[in-house]
Amino acid sequence: MNILVYLIPVSLFLGGIGLVAFIYTVRSNQYDDPEGDSRRILSDEWDDRPKP
Repeated sequence: MNILVYLIPVSLFLGGIGLVAFIYTVRSNQYDDPEGDSRRILSDEWDDRPKP
């Protein structure tokens, strides 16, 4: 039972890191265009200057 004293804070810390990483990716607009990515990967045209 003493191991729970270590495991609970460690798991809460790792969960917090995951939550912060998820919020960062949402705020940096990484999930804006999922349809465009699927179409670009199937396209035969090369895009040397992708949009920022």
